Amino acid sequence: MHSTRGLVVHVIDDNSAVRGGFARLLRSAALEVRAYESMESFLDQIDQAPPGCIVMDVTMPDLAGPEAIARLRAVQTSLPIIVVSGRDNESVHAFVDAVGARMFLRKPVDDQALLDAISWVTKVRVAP
Repeated sequence: MHSTRGLVVHVIDDNSAVRGGFARLLRSAALEVRAYESMESFLDQIDQAPPGCIVMDVTMPDLAGPEAIARLRAVQTSLPIIVVSGRDNESVHAFVDAVGARMFLRKPVDDQALLDAISWVTKVRVAP
C-alpha cells in the first residue's frame, strides 16, 4: 500500500455536522480533506481535484435522481466513490450502482469502517 501523502478525501454532504465529523476523523488519520456542502460546489471544483476519493451522501437537495447521476458521469471522474446514506433501500442501491460507487456505508458510519473503506478504494493504508 502507498502513503496517504497527497491523497485527498472529498466529502460531499449537506449536513454540516456530518461533514465536520468526517473531516475531523479523516484529519486525525493524516488525510487531507476537502468538504463540500453540495454536489454543485464539488462539481465546480472537480478540475482541480487531486488524487483521492469521494465520500458522498446520497440524500442531498441538489443530488436527486438521473440528473445528478448524469452530471457525475459527465465529468468522468476517476476518483473512486464511497456512498453513505441513512437509508438502505432499492432506490439508494440503484443510485450506488448508477454512479459506479465502489462502496456503500449506512449512516451512522462506524469510524473504522469509513477508514477501511477509504483504504480499500484508494489502495492506501489509512490508520486511525
